Amino acid sequence: MVRILPFFIVVLFTVTAAAQQVASYTQYMFNGLAINPAYAGSHEALSTSFLSRFQNVGLRGSPNTQTLSIHSPLLNKRVALGMLVIHDQISVIDQTGIHFMYAYRLPVFGGKGTLSMGLQGGVSFYRADYTHLDIYNPNDPVFGNDVREARPNFGAGLFYYTKFAYAGVSMPNLINNVFDRGAQFQTVYQNKPIILTGGYVFTLNRMLKIKPNALLKFLDDRPVEFDLNCNLLLDEVLWVGLSYKSSNAIALLTQIQITDQLQFGYSYQVATGPINSVAVGSHELMVNYRFMYHKKGLVSPRYF
Repeated sequence: MVRILPFFIVVLFTVTAAAQQVASYTQYMFNGLAINPAYAGSHEALSTSFLSRFQNVGLRGSPNTQTLSIHSPLLNKRVALGMLVIHDQISVIDQTGIHFMYAYRLPVFGGKGTLSMGLQGGVSFYRADYTHLDIYNPNDPVFGNDVREARPNFGAGLFYYTKFAYAGVSMPNLINNVFDRGAQFQTVYQNKPIILTGGYVFTLNRMLKIKPNALLKFLDDRPVEFDLNCNLLLDEVLWVGLSYKSSNAIALLTQIQITDQLQFGYSYQVATGPINSVAVGSHELMVNYRFMYHKKGLVSPRYF
């Protein structure tokens, strides 16, 4: 099965990155399935997560996103399956996607690490209610008709992880779908970003651990987008962290391990550019629950 690896590398890097935008998350380090199908099964249990993001609260028609993810390894441990449902809305544009993931996992370096290769496939249902807008020219053909379309897409990714480290590369969209209203008008052009992620957990003492994380996004000929984050773990229970985004934003985040199975996370993001004068900020809530396979609980704590 090692021969599978070159195929995934070819899939990821022979497709030219071109210009639907992959939703942005502050808590990406705890919500890996939303950006990389190879993340499936990494919790070594049946894991379910719900995340809701409200962006630029205070602006009319501002974006909001909800995701529901479910993933688990199968009995043979090598194969994992997952499902991701994403609902994304900005003003009169609404999109819902459902995606299914398959990951094949290989132990590497004598079993000290795991290399996961993932594929995903799904469909996005796009709706734009342009006729609901208040427009200056009622006869403008650009806004004369609503749009209802469905488009399939596929993605691929690689994810390497140990107990204390992880690194991943993914392309959630491999197809350039165009949602349009005929030959004259394009509505949405789905982009094909390449996303790199990584992080490491350093043990400071018995009570404290620190985890820096990074995310890089390559898209078209635009400047590379990046997210730098650092989280501090207190007594294996409470995460507190700070993030800086190249899109002129900073975020505070926290996550609490309520029980061995239940986690709750929250982040608050503010813009540092001109939009800060009119936007209140962005809120993100996340809940994760992991169903234990054994009465004694999970084999080891998970840091990402």
